[in-house]
Amino acid sequence: MSLIHPTAVIHPRARLGEGCKVGPYCVIGEHVVLGAGCTLHSHVVVDGHTRLGQGNEIFPFASIGLKTQDLKWKGGTTHTEIGDGNTFREYVTIHSATGDGEVTRVGSHNHILAYCHLAHNVTLGDHNIMSNVATLAGHVTVEDHVVIGGLAAVHQFCRIGRLAMIGGCSKVVQDVPPFMMADGNPAQTRTVNKVGLERNGVAEESQTALRQAYKILFRDGLTISNALVRIEGESRWGQLAEVRHLIGFVKSSERGISK
Repeated sequence: MSLIHPTAVIHPRARLGEGCKVGPYCVIGEHVVLGAGCTLHSHVVVDGHTRLGQGNEIFPFASIGLKTQDLKWKGGTTHTEIGDGNTFREYVTIHSATGDGEVTRVGSHNHILAYCHLAHNVTLGDHNIMSNVATLAGHVTVEDHVVIGGLAAVHQFCRIGRLAMIGGCSKVVQDVPPFMMADGNPAQTRTVNKVGLERNGVAEESQTALRQAYKILFRDGLTISNALVRIEGESRWGQLAEVRHLIGFVKSSERGISK
């Protein structure tokens, strides 16, 4: 059975999975679906067409699934979809998408600390950490195993690659390539995320190749296109999934990469 505090306000058509805990003064809207084992501590608002998976934990004064702040919103049905096992700390805000039928999407096992904001149409992958007051603007895409430092802000439509790390108070205005560390205002790519690679079991061969690719991309004074040609010319790297992912990410960048 779900444990629901008597002061919680839950729309009769909202759907709560088995074993959910809803604390004092929480508000759950009509179109909300909570998976089994979710915990809403107190004063949490979940509204809109919002679906959460299993085992999510939401701390006081968080607000999830409400209408976008985007002035382009013209009505329609927009969605917020969240996976399993996420933690959303105090005052986190996650807004629904802007256009009819569009989605703001959060994956699984993310740790989102106090006062963080995920704007409309954000796509956040799995196993990410956002430190206090980190902000993702509209249409930002974050891959997996990313760490975003406190008070960092990511500009609209930017992408943050897998296993990247962004320093606190950084201003990110271009894509941050996977496996790299970025810092500054505006953010620049500083080095390879060595600790992150080691902690996630990336092979030493791939780490060495990524260090060389970093040097070619960011330290040899080449244009991005010429740097990619040189990296792709290293035949011994061709079978390394991490290098292929880095190349593909940079090639598909529309805003350019943080150099």
